[in-house]
Amino acid sequence: MSEAEARPPRIDCVLICGGVWHDMDFARLELLKLLAEDPSVRTRVFENYENLDALREADILITYTCDVTPSLAAQEVLRDWLSAGGRWHALHGTNSVLRLLAEGPDKGLWDAPRWAPLFMDMLGSQFISHPPIAPYTVTVADPEHPLVKGIAPFETTDELYHMETHGHLHVLLETECTVEGTGFVEAADALGKHPVMYLKDHGKGAVLYNTLGHCRGHYDLQPMLDWWPTVDRCAWDLPVFYDLLRRGIAWLKQRET
Repeated sequence: MSEAEARPPRIDCVLICGGVWHDMDFARLELLKLLAEDPSVRTRVFENYENLDALREADILITYTCDVTPSLAAQEVLRDWLSAGGRWHALHGTNSVLRLLAEGPDKGLWDAPRWAPLFMDMLGSQFISHPPIAPYTVTVADPEHPLVKGIAPFETTDELYHMETHGHLHVLLETECTVEGTGFVEAADALGKHPVMYLKDHGKGAVLYNTLGHCRGHYDLQPMLDWWPTVDRCAWDLPVFYDLLRRGIAWLKQRET
């Protein structure tokens, strides 16, 4: 084998990390460190989805956002990119659209408006609410799948996402919720089993969604709150979460070429 034949091909990655109420600096750095473990992965970083050429040219996509909704043009590019074989690892609040209501009977509560149906259909879910951050147990729904094989049930202290789901989801991790959401318009019907990590196919491509990974520093609730008293790392404190992230990145790189 020649030297040229032994070289792994370059993998162009787009990382979108931005939005509100989270320590995006921390999440961005941790994800970049994981992506840098493979020198063939070359990563461009954005805060939103609006560099359409970068999306079209990407081999793989990873997103960690909160309340960042692509324009319709960007959603259509993502749809076509997925159908053609793109793989997208979506994390935590990627599926959120949030508005704090200022009037009416739900004043002061967070709403999840259905403003981006194409986007949520691609992702397979839309965030609706979560109970207060507290420990809960994550269990394996498909123990033979390579993305979770050998993963034991584990406890995490994180945001437990209540979600509206869209289409067929291959659930890999799940949890049982016994506490209603607080501070959200739609919180009363959230009890029961919820997916934590799942796959959704799109043509030749697919989305891998992992709801874990809340993080927040002292300044991340500004201007709503000047100072948050703790630094919250949630699932990022667990080695199993980094194991899942590494498996997710490996899955991205196994795309059809």
